[in-house]
Amino acid sequence: MRCTLAIVLAALALGACQADRSAAKPTGSAPSVDGAWRQAFGVDKAALSPTGRSRFVDLTPGTRHIYREGKTTLTITVLDETRVVDGVTTRVIEEREERNGQPLEISRNYFAIDQSSGDVYYFGEEVDVFENGKLSGHPGGWLSGVNGATFGLALPGAPRVGDRYYQEVSPGVAMDRGEVVGVDDTVETPFGAFKGCVHVRETTPLESDVGDKWYAPGVGLVKDDEAVLVSREPPTAMKTPAPRK
Repeated sequence: MRCTLAIVLAALALGACQADRSAAKPTGSAPSVDGAWRQAFGVDKAALSPTGRSRFVDLTPGTRHIYREGKTTLTITVLDETRVVDGVTTRVIEEREERNGQPLEISRNYFAIDQSSGDVYYFGEEVDVFENGKLSGHPGGWLSGVNGATFGLALPGAPRVGDRYYQEVSPGVAMDRGEVVGVDDTVETPFGAFKGCVHVRETTPLESDVGDKWYAPGVGLVKDDEAVLVSREPPTAMKTPAPRK
């Protein structure tokens, strides 16, 4: 369950995440009605953009976060690349999971943001899985608008405790969903300690797995289960490709 949400991203300058706790408390859309899982979002797709920022997500190309759990490293990079999915121009975000320098999984994820609300939507992913360094398959891939799949909500712009929503809706393939269970957690990582974090618990009706993610205002994802943030590179760190001759 690494939809990245992906999302995994820097939102503002690092200092903002350590601002006064009261300023970091989310405001905005109400929680899900009667604890139901939201699956349809009624968003105007024409209002969605591949570029923009919320308090927890930054779709600026070049943003890169690195996480580590034991010998496993996860690198999430906002690419200077877009793709039209289900009629929406989305931002491509690469997730690269490695162990001892060998690739385990590489995925390309597609996101768009409603700049008025800060809500970030997830339009699908393409997945490469490796065994012993060799490509072995493409499980779990899906695209909104293909084979009955529809986009989900990666992360609300104003998370509130009790909000429950599907992050991906691809029947029989990918049905991850998130529930906001905390909005004022403190998380310590090798990269720093963060206050006012949003805690999202992820489940799926397709499996019994449960995952937990924490997002810090001004930084984005800082902890994904036991994987913790160890490095962050701002957008300016991305090298511009040399022009072709």
